[in-house]
Amino acid sequence: MPSAANPLDELTLAELRRRTSMKWRTHPSDVLPLWVAEMDVRLAPPVAAALQDAVEAGDTGYPVAADYIAAVQQFAAERWDWQAPPAERCALVPDVMLGIVEALRLLTEPGDPVIVTPPVYPPFYAFVTSAGRRIVEAPLTAAGRLDPERLDTAMKAARRLSPRCVLLLSNPHNPTGVAHTRAELSEIAAVAGRHGVRVIVDEIHAPLVLPGTRHVPYLSVPGSEDGFSLMSASKAWNLAGMKAALLLAGPAAAADLNRLPEEVGHGASHFGVLSHAAAFAHGQAWLDALLAGLDRNRQFLAQVLPSLLPQLDWLRPEATYLAWLDCRALGLHRDGDQGAHVVSELAGPARFFLDRARVALSSGHLFGTGGNGFVRLNYATSATILDEALHRLAGSLDVLSGAAP
Repeated sequence: MPSAANPLDELTLAELRRRTSMKWRTHPSDVLPLWVAEMDVRLAPPVAAALQDAVEAGDTGYPVAADYIAAVQQFAAERWDWQAPPAERCALVPDVMLGIVEALRLLTEPGDPVIVTPPVYPPFYAFVTSAGRRIVEAPLTAAGRLDPERLDTAMKAARRLSPRCVLLLSNPHNPTGVAHTRAELSEIAAVAGRHGVRVIVDEIHAPLVLPGTRHVPYLSVPGSEDGFSLMSASKAWNLAGMKAALLLAGPAAAADLNRLPEEVGHGASHFGVLSHAAAFAHGQAWLDALLAGLDRNRQFLAQVLPSLLPQLDWLRPEATYLAWLDCRALGLHRDGDQGAHVVSELAGPARFFLDRARVALSSGHLFGTGGNGFVRLNYATSATILDEALHRLAGSLDVLSGAAP
């Protein structure tokens, strides 16, 4: 049983609309925003207390990562039964995506290939290409899982382009919500090892594994010794504006981590470090209550979608607070919509639902191959808002069935 009330039920829509973050300021006030990965929650009390204490003490200087690292180590031992790397194999970075870019700079040169597994988080495309590396795709299976055969083929192709190659993974996977198993990750590590491909894993959603499954840290599986992992409290405790993440190195990647420029750690916020450390060290009760609330919303989607939106299919998420909805049966997408490098454009069903239902969802075509005709829905909100959004989506489809718009 959770030890606290459901954090998703604490704020009304009127209270949320007073927020000034991207989620609530991108679209007009009649739109329900279920797109970007921000949750509709208050700060976890331990995080709020840590920040309030710092303000009262005037503790607004430069960040030190020691408490943050210790908190992640403690959390990993308690939640995942895993001994995280020692402090000398952990480095403070500004956030997960900038940490990925810095890891790419340690392992590759401009023009080198980076393998991604679409549909996948759009910034993987944007940040990798901005860093001057080239994308090679190894799409997921129809069930949203990693495909070792496609990865083997992609690694062979990448190695023909350059002797330096990286596989960039999302674990748990965004947008499908799949929690990769130990067997799956071990097999991928083995395939990467055969081809001499290094692995960098975004584990920002790791604390958000839902009831019925477990998170497996990539660096805990055989063959991951030369890999890197990025961890943060950003998604699980809603701290996107509190910039701080950790870059963790496997034992065979320690020498690479030692080449990380010292100034990289200066990009993290002191308040970010304080809040992330407090979340991992003292925020487990709040997290458990959140996970119970997310599981409730996941069950609600499973019950309501078949009756209210039978035209849509979905992958039941094992982790995250993101639902990957298959809208291809609506016929609203075009083959030419595909393009994950265009991160500001909506197309297909996401465009339709924004215009007709006044519900903002993430457009699937931005997530690369396999995303066209899909939308990503953020269900980290109250039951009231989620119910209203689903009914709006259903109502908007009347026009497609011949009813008056």
